Amino acid sequence: MPKLPTPKLPVPPLPPQLQPPPPPPGTQRGRPHTPVEQAAEAGKSVVDWVDERTSLSGAARWLMFRKVPKGTNWFYTLGSATMFAFLSQAVTGVFLAMYYRPDPASGAYESIRNITTNVFLGQFVRSMHKWGATVMVVLVFLHMARTFVFGAYKYPRELNWVIGVVLLILTMVMSFTGYLLPFDERSYWATIVGVNINGTGPIIGPYLSDFLRGGPEFNASTLSRFYAIHMLIVPGAIAAMIGAHLYLVTKLGTTAPPWLKAEPEPELIKETA
Repeated sequence: MPKLPTPKLPVPPLPPQLQPPPPPPGTQRGRPHTPVEQAAEAGKSVVDWVDERTSLSGAARWLMFRKVPKGTNWFYTLGSATMFAFLSQAVTGVFLAMYYRPDPASGAYESIRNITTNVFLGQFVRSMHKWGATVMVVLVFLHMARTFVFGAYKYPRELNWVIGVVLLILTMVMSFTGYLLPFDERSYWATIVGVNINGTGPIIGPYLSDFLRGGPEFNASTLSRFYAIHMLIVPGAIAAMIGAHLYLVTKLGTTAPPWLKAEPEPELIKETA
């Protein structure tokens, strides 16, 4: 008798946990072949490796994907513009610190002149830092004015308003301490006037003036003290306050302009009817 063929049974399907992942979009037949596809796949692997060990994707989604109230306009970007100005000040300040010498015996002024005349792109970086300070002060005041006019300082955002006021004060302190660093005639006498004005404050005024001068008189240690405050203390405090400010903005959200009335949801009206 002829041998009958053995029937082939269908292979049972694999459970979803054991099935291979689908090919990423944009690849040829599920495998990267071109250098661009290979580089993109390597980048995805690195991001997945980091995210698996840090879970930063959840924090990024919490920070970036949130509801925005009706009436949001370009006035709401003043805070982001201020933060960008601070980052620009930090980057340009680091490059300037590589060549600056806080030496009152002509070292400070000569280092500034060397940056402006001899260092490659030194005048450009110094101009960005100089005018960026003015831009940052203007943006801080505009952002505070927008917050006040829109009523964004009210419940439950009172703490965020207090942090914003502290950031405004720190910005002014950073501008004041940075004004002395060129150590020319104008910055020298303007700083003396500013320190004397601080000394007229009640109770803590004289102590504040002595702290800024580094003693009872304006001497060589004053420049070093201003440089340390400008480069170390104030930027660190501003960075910490900005982190707390952004956390509260993300947690509490932003407010719509007060002249816009909230429209009730149709679904809520049906449920209450």
